[in-house]
Amino acid sequence: MTMHGSDTPLAWARKACDSLMDIYADAGSLPPAHRWHYHQGVFLCGMEQLWEVAREEKYIRYIQQYVDDLVDEQGNLVFARDELDAVQAGLLLFTLYEQTGAAKYRIAANKLRNLLLTLNRTSEGGYWHKDKYPYQMWLDGLYMAGVFSLKYANAFGETGLRAEVLRQEKLMRKYMRDDKSGLLYHAWDESRRMPWADHETGCSPEFWSRSLGWYGLALAQFLDLLPEEEPGRKELAGALSGFVDALIRYQDKESGLWYQVVDKGNRSDNWLETSGSCLFVYTLAQAVQQGIAGAEARQAAMRGYEGLIRVVEWDEQGRLVVPDICIGTSAGDYDHYAARPKVKNDLHGVGAFVMACTQMNTFLSRMENQADVHV
Repeated sequence: MTMHGSDTPLAWARKACDSLMDIYADAGSLPPAHRWHYHQGVFLCGMEQLWEVAREEKYIRYIQQYVDDLVDEQGNLVFARDELDAVQAGLLLFTLYEQTGAAKYRIAANKLRNLLLTLNRTSEGGYWHKDKYPYQMWLDGLYMAGVFSLKYANAFGETGLRAEVLRQEKLMRKYMRDDKSGLLYHAWDESRRMPWADHETGCSPEFWSRSLGWYGLALAQFLDLLPEEEPGRKELAGALSGFVDALIRYQDKESGLWYQVVDKGNRSDNWLETSGSCLFVYTLAQAVQQGIAGAEARQAAMRGYEGLIRVVEWDEQGRLVVPDICIGTSAGDYDHYAARPKVKNDLHGVGAFVMACTQMNTFLSRMENQADVHV
């Protein structure tokens, strides 16, 4: 494998973004084309993190091209109005509003914020993940709507959203966390009607890598966005600390990556999945920088990052390819997850890879400055 000069985390992030920009010169054509969708949102959020460090205008222009394809001058946009996933791409609106002052970005953000007022909820106020999944909370949803809610609170002063976000996380921890492993199940069905739902707990039966990745990404970003004095912040930091310990425990020591079903690496049909591994690297690096985790997490982040760099591929045009990404999936049993198709350069995975690399760039820079490690 040639490294194409990409020997730093930031260079790897650039190569990933530039490769997809070469394939999809028009940001509106990112799949699914011309749709307000979290697949594009995740990739472009990674690109935005790269832009925040590199400050190369081509990246923010590309993000704006995607948003402007879907948000008109009056702030109108078409989005799925019955699911948390629709909120995630709204994360792209805040920087564009800050950079341009264009009212349409704030109007669009208001529409997505108001979506949260119309969502159905569990008996304790937990958001249903989608209307077609009644009475169900999925780990994915904490990131899809939670980070947006906190950014909205900080940008526009609706501070009550902070307590709402913390309540959603606490409900997930209450019903979906397994005390023995420290991991959280992919989904919880309050009604116990789904075939996968445990009759006693309502939980789905397995710990799916990417859903856990969304959870870790959410907690790490929540701590960056919450004020120090926010009630519940200390409890959230404790939750992230315990989660980090679990991630370290289930990391595959040989590859540095994590399995599709995280706690069953001994099964022959289980496989190392890159998008979840990327999100775990991000989470570990963030937790170390936030002072929540120490040397063991630092070493795990490095092993994971190095493992990711070992598995990336290149196409015939010299463009970076992220392999072994699980396609989108609903909750299910072990066989369901193990049999899910692997794809290359799915936006879930490339976005997560860019996030991991940009976070590792900051992580390694700080470590060098503190003289804690020699790189």
